[in-house]
Amino acid sequence: MSTDFSPAATDAVIERVQRRLADEPGAPDPARLAALVREEAVVISDVDLLDVMRRLRDDSTGAGCLEPLLGGPDVTDVCVNGPDRVYVDRGSGLELSPVTFNSEAEVRRLATRFAAGCGRRLDDAQPYCDGHLTRADGTLLRFHAVLPPTSPAGTCISLRVLRQTTTTLAELEAGGSLSAEAAGALREIVEKRKAFLVVGGTGAGKTTLLSAMLAEVPHHERIVAIEDTLELAPVHPHVVNLTTRGNNAEGVGRISIAELVRQALRMRPDRIVVGEIRGAEVVDLLAALNTGHDGGAGTLHANSIGEVSARLEALAALGGLDRPGLHSQLSAAVDFVIVVKRHPDGRRVVHQIGAVEGNPVTIRVTWEAAP
Repeated sequence: MSTDFSPAATDAVIERVQRRLADEPGAPDPARLAALVREEAVVISDVDLLDVMRRLRDDSTGAGCLEPLLGGPDVTDVCVNGPDRVYVDRGSGLELSPVTFNSEAEVRRLATRFAAGCGRRLDDAQPYCDGHLTRADGTLLRFHAVLPPTSPAGTCISLRVLRQTTTTLAELEAGGSLSAEAAGALREIVEKRKAFLVVGGTGAGKTTLLSAMLAEVPHHERIVAIEDTLELAPVHPHVVNLTTRGNNAEGVGRISIAELVRQALRMRPDRIVVGEIRGAEVVDLLAALNTGHDGGAGTLHANSIGEVSARLEALAALGGLDRPGLHSQLSAAVDFVIVVKRHPDGRRVVHQIGAVEGNPVTIRVTWEAAP
């Protein structure tokens, strides 16, 4: 029997069931949940019953109406600009999706639940926050939210889908992301224990390439990989992953990348890798690479080889290292810079390989992809 349950009727049933669940200890089993839905709906078809139960599950433990978008295997980002504008990136840039929320209050509830899941506070006194969440399928989400009136259009949620990267250079070559010549040059960099930085813009494939290169490291070597969120999972038998931690709701407990670099030095690493260099930790990493830890690596947000020096100078200043000091350390610590680019059609390719030379540092392009 079909009852043609309207969206408004579904929302009303869900609200009544949620009020009843708030008075019951523990999480209800599926049979109890189905019984509550049938009691509140009075007459409901099996199809509508399943839809209501799915909505209840998503609203309590999942991502609400964003769940179908996040489940897509090619989705990299989901951005919510208020209740009626939800964008999704499937590899070709952000596009408006048909998904909408029923109200601003629903968006805010979802953002607040995400924040609580990260151990963060999100309310009128603290109208923005960021953190990381783990989905039931093991996928990681990088989460950020801003509440009105800071965002006049309504609650804004930004989600980046982070999938552990296990690609190899051979797979990247087969997929057209790099040529055989470039693959050979990258393997030689790893084999000769040269230190390198992978640079590129947001979503260009920096972590993917770094992971693929780490898979080429001899299996008797120990890699200590430091990241904000666990993404690096190279095809290698001896990788130790360390991840940062933000402050808890009381404002304490933060563990930074810089602190983890210092800890990594005590863990008998053969190679130290920093998933993304974005602050004062560049000073600690360069110091580590200059004290006998050859073959280290990291990623850096820069759009071209020409931007690398200026970007590192700015980050080093955060750690108290002046320009001459940075160039002296960089010249001795890093051997190569590899540039990855993302084309408008979504393809990610290795664009340039450059050798770090001199002091002050210059980066000489040794290989460049054909136009």
